[in-house]
Amino acid sequence: MTQEDTKIIVESSPHLRSEESIPRIMWTVALCLIPSGVMSMLVFGPATVWIIISAVLGAVITELISCRLRKKPLTLMDGSAVLTGILLAYNLPPQSPLWMAFLGGSVAIFLGKVLFGGLGFNIFNPALIGRVFLMASFPQLMTRWPAPFGIDAATAPTPLAVFKDGFANTNILTQTEIINYSYSDLFLGLRGGCIGEACILALLLGAAYLVYKQYITLEVPLSFIGTVGIFSWIFSGSGFFKGDFLIHVLSGGLILGAFYMATDYVTGPITKKGKLVFGVGCGLITCLIRLWGGYPEGVSYAILLMNVVTPLIDRFTVPKRFGEVR
Repeated sequence: MTQEDTKIIVESSPHLRSEESIPRIMWTVALCLIPSGVMSMLVFGPATVWIIISAVLGAVITELISCRLRKKPLTLMDGSAVLTGILLAYNLPPQSPLWMAFLGGSVAIFLGKVLFGGLGFNIFNPALIGRVFLMASFPQLMTRWPAPFGIDAATAPTPLAVFKDGFANTNILTQTEIINYSYSDLFLGLRGGCIGEACILALLLGAAYLVYKQYITLEVPLSFIGTVGIFSWIFSGSGFFKGDFLIHVLSGGLILGAFYMATDYVTGPITKKGKLVFGVGCGLITCLIRLWGGYPEGVSYAILLMNVVTPLIDRFTVPKRFGEVR
């Protein structure tokens, strides 16, 4: 045997050996999101199903075309395109036009995945790229919130939007008076919001299974949610911020983003310490945008901004090798 025959090709880290596969993980995450979709259909009506289907079709068709044009093997069965479409749809209002959902799914795959070389090479979460693109292109369509079934109103602004607008009036006394929602309304999704915000209980049930299967860990979600809660609590009663932090924890896309998008394997840190830093950073940016930014919600932008610094986080949080001195 020659020296040439004994060469070993080592690819980039992480080097993990497991019985789990990318398709199994992707499809499992997609299945864990189904309860939230069902609750959204019950809260906002069956139109949400068509929005989800349209976004998935946009993602899948774009994936298919890109594979053909690049003469690459088809990757549809790995479930990544389907999952991207579902997550994109969950970030859309329940009255979104079907063409917009389709376009968002297509842009998410093309800009967020294909241009970077495919799955594993993207630096941003593709679904959030699609959402930010739609928000910049169609701001009016992306901020129309229908009232849940059983509420006698044509529209029902999100609690965060009502809260942000309410503080323009200095006579407002408390957050509870501003948003006019109970904790149970926020927890069960009986308020205006995106499709994926319909029911926090359903999201947590799916997330619990992912944690049980060890597909995700709790460092990012807990540090993300905890930072939002602590930051909100610090400003509670300060004159600018009156009320309690649970309003901000239970409102918006915090739970969806923390458990299902900030935990992305490709765009998030690898080390435990890095994941904590990532989650804290996401939480701080989210609160800064919610409280002082121009948008009532900041989860999407926070995750994307932290995606940019993920390589730096990994670089400075890598554990020391045995015997290494720094």
